[in-house]
Amino acid sequence: MDNLNLISNFAEFKELKNIDKATMIGVLEDVFRHALQRQYGTDENFDVIINAEKGDLEIWRNRTVVADEDFTDAVREIKLSEIRQIDDSYEVGDEYTDEITLDSFGRRTVLSLRQNLASRILDLEKANIYAKYSEKVGEIVTGEIYQVWKKEVLILDDEDNELILPKAEQIPSDYYHKGDTIKAIVKTVEMNNNQPRIILSRTANQFLERLFEQEVPEIYDGLITIKQIARIPGERAKVAVESYDDHVDPVGACVGMKGSRIYSIVKELRNENIDVINYTTNTSLLIQRSLNPAKISSITIDEEKKTASVYLKPDQVSLAIGKGGLNIRLSKMLTGYDIDVYREIEEEDVALTEFADEIDGWIIDALRAAGCDTAKSVLELPVEEIASRADLEIEQAEKIVAILRAEFE
Repeated sequence: MDNLNLISNFAEFKELKNIDKATMIGVLEDVFRHALQRQYGTDENFDVIINAEKGDLEIWRNRTVVADEDFTDAVREIKLSEIRQIDDSYEVGDEYTDEITLDSFGRRTVLSLRQNLASRILDLEKANIYAKYSEKVGEIVTGEIYQVWKKEVLILDDEDNELILPKAEQIPSDYYHKGDTIKAIVKTVEMNNNQPRIILSRTANQFLERLFEQEVPEIYDGLITIKQIARIPGERAKVAVESYDDHVDPVGACVGMKGSRIYSIVKELRNENIDVINYTTNTSLLIQRSLNPAKISSITIDEEKKTASVYLKPDQVSLAIGKGGLNIRLSKMLTGYDIDVYREIEEEDVALTEFADEIDGWIIDALRAAGCDTAKSVLELPVEEIASRADLEIEQAEKIVAILRAEFE
């Protein structure tokens, strides 16, 4: 076993793991000096020379020539009689330098040295991965799915570093197969038991923001800014954008010609519907835009309580609430206001609150929360729908209908 053989393996390892030359040399020298200290008790009179390019390692020992009777230290000194057998030109006080081979360390020491080197380089690689991905937090990375588990997915980047996508950070409609390529944002980087753990996310608002930056040059260049994002991953999202150039339409730029830009983002997010609206500091106008496609008749805002009462024509209420209540939920998230939707009372219609003597208050509240705040708005619905919205039995819903119909007979 020679010096070259030992070092060449680690020179190759350096190339694979992208450890810079100076750091690699420092680690190697430190490990070998530690071995010298264990073998000889000191490393002060030894020179460790490393050529990382070639994978060469040389260890040279420097000793002072002393008279035989003055010899006391075999590590730092060599007897005159001994050196004269090698070269009779040496005199007392001269310095003699000879090379130390790994064979002189002994098999056990060499094995320990190998293990120490591997451990140090592995620790160095872990630190490099941690530092690299700490700088990537908030950025999109692309990797290949290596393993799919119940609670998380293991992803490998182009350097075979392990990345984790937990179940909670996956879009509900996501499906994964080994070998698939996937995009996600770096959410957090942690050190657990000296092991870097890189957590990815596809549900974070920032992931959607970075996708817009990739697809819309005006956002990347700073001409358009994303002011607010509200998102229910895999279902629907609302994005409020603002332009710093009067000649640039922020919504049009984000959507693209015939939806070309937004289509790529929607496809990446498993057909998540995305509404792009013009941002404004006018709260009333922002709420109106956020409830699109519903057309609002009037709005009352309480700035202190952060609440808004929105009034709409009967045919606009369901549009404002949206399927499964998604539209109004996202509007609340986007604007930061608690929005209540009310149906405009038409002629000959009666507010539900007028039936407080005949219908329990909690039933009236449940119906109003579902967008039915007048008698006619309730009567327009099938009995089954009334029961579902107010969490009633069918018999109870039928009784409510009977009470309301009586008002118009």
